[in-house]
Amino acid sequence: MADWQKITGGITAPRGYQAAGITAGLKPSGLPDLALIFSDVEAIAAGVFTTSQVKAACVEYCRQRLQAKHSARAILCNAGQANAATGNQGWIDALESGMAIAQALSIPSESVLLASTGVIGQRIKMDALRSGIPKLVAALSPTGSDAAAAAIITTDLVPKSIALETTIGDRPVRIGGIAKGSGMIHPNMATMLAFVTCDAAVSPGLWQQMLARAADRSFNSITVDGDTSTNDSLIALANGQSRTPAITEWGAESDKLEAMLTAVCQHLAKAIARDGEGATCLIEVEVTGAHDELSARQIAKTIAGSSLVKSAIFGRDPNWGRIAAAAGRAGVPFEQENLQIKLGNFLMLENGQPVPFDRAAASAYLKQAATGAYLQEDTVLISVSVGNGYGTGKAWGCDLSYDYVRINAEYTT
Repeated sequence: MADWQKITGGITAPRGYQAAGITAGLKPSGLPDLALIFSDVEAIAAGVFTTSQVKAACVEYCRQRLQAKHSARAILCNAGQANAATGNQGWIDALESGMAIAQALSIPSESVLLASTGVIGQRIKMDALRSGIPKLVAALSPTGSDAAAAAIITTDLVPKSIALETTIGDRPVRIGGIAKGSGMIHPNMATMLAFVTCDAAVSPGLWQQMLARAADRSFNSITVDGDTSTNDSLIALANGQSRTPAITEWGAESDKLEAMLTAVCQHLAKAIARDGEGATCLIEVEVTGAHDELSARQIAKTIAGSSLVKSAIFGRDPNWGRIAAAAGRAGVPFEQENLQIKLGNFLMLENGQPVPFDRAAASAYLKQAATGAYLQEDTVLISVSVGNGYGTGKAWGCDLSYDYVRINAEYTT
């Protein structure tokens, strides 16, 4: 069993955090579009960002801030405009956004991190942002997580939030998180934003390493459509307000904290994959028997990202050949005669040879997942073994429906 429990409160469940989300007029829809996360004290900060060569101004802003200083107190996020591919003026807008929220909070601008999401090529509506900041700061609350989670989403169907608690040094330690993402999702981050708060005290180097590994095992292991975005950002704060001894070296306490951080990130990542544009179910691919974890994850991500596999799942077609083909092109060597494939409890391929299975029952399994409870019974499990190695890895995706094309064909019109 996991050495932690789920609690309520999301991003503000850890001690010493407040959050807010308001409607500032950035989105044409009139829905909430400006969010703020604030730590009562300076917090150790870490980040993982898009690998795209085309980066939003907020990404470069955060990278520069975190290179100069491994701490922060505030994260400001706008939704509606990505402020990517907006040239020097977009950079000026990012700087002004950081300074405006810093002045409103009476903190140094160096303690502010930024995130943006929305349409690429559109600058932030600065007049709306300027006028919204006083209202945003006034709305800060220790119970403001849900409002913040609602204010960062774009095409998402539901907000995404989680909080977990464990015990370190006989004191409770909490990690909370919120995220957004629905389309343009692919490993090496995705069109996603995720914000994590923690009330443990952790050295900057350890916190960054923990976050990078957690990202590889979560957000870098999901795919919806094969597209990586310009704005992908995962930012994590640790403010030490649990009053536990500082974690400054690897050991049992750091392992426990990293495991809980990974669990938070994996929950949010699966929620993003399940909320893929037009999706009807979550796909979880587990690969075993590979040479190492990296190889196993590479095969799993290739299967989860295959348009043919995703289409077959949407069509409720237990076509294991598409799974085998995806595994074979993942760029990871394995012996074909060692390949085993299962869909749920249905064994379809053993020792590289097809085996008889109840095709109608397997199709019914896929249909049942499409009607299952959200992130509970709505998951299609694909299990693949490629040998006798110790490497195991997971990836998550979703099926590919007609609605995905409709949503993205009409995105700006």
